[in-house]
Amino acid sequence: MKRRRRRRPAASASGGAVSDINITPMVDVLLCLLIFTMVIQPGLLKGVDVQVPPPEPVGAGATAPEARDQIILHVASGPAYTLNHEPVDADAVEARIAEVFRDRRRKVLFVEGTEDATYEDVVAAVDMARGAGIRVIGLVPRAPPQDAEGSEAD
Repeated sequence: MKRRRRRRPAASASGGAVSDINITPMVDVLLCLLIFTMVIQPGLLKGVDVQVPPPEPVGAGATAPEARDQIILHVASGPAYTLNHEPVDADAVEARIAEVFRDRRRKVLFVEGTEDATYEDVVAAVDMARGAGIRVIGLVPRAPPQDAEGSEAD
């Protein structure tokens, strides 16, 4: 009877272990991580969409009277808030904004910070307006200094 030879696994030509690294699984894992990052990243972006009106021309003269339907939230240091020149407590700003805009079809609010108002106070006002359901918020630009007009002519 003939003995059958058992075949060895085809590990290498010489019969030893293979020392080459199989990079296919590593590339698969890296591609999956890249795809996960690309899919998740847009969801992590946070920001506030605001509209800033263009600055008025220099020769515009006195400021134009406010339109009846424009609501302006003034932010001063402290923080102190006024809604169309009506003082509002800091705790009641969000509720007051929601009350004013409840029956309005056009929900646009302008936020104006005074010179001494901090950035944190203005951002808190924008957050309160967002919480009250306002989706379009405009920031009123700072008026140029009066002495800057004379220096431009030089």
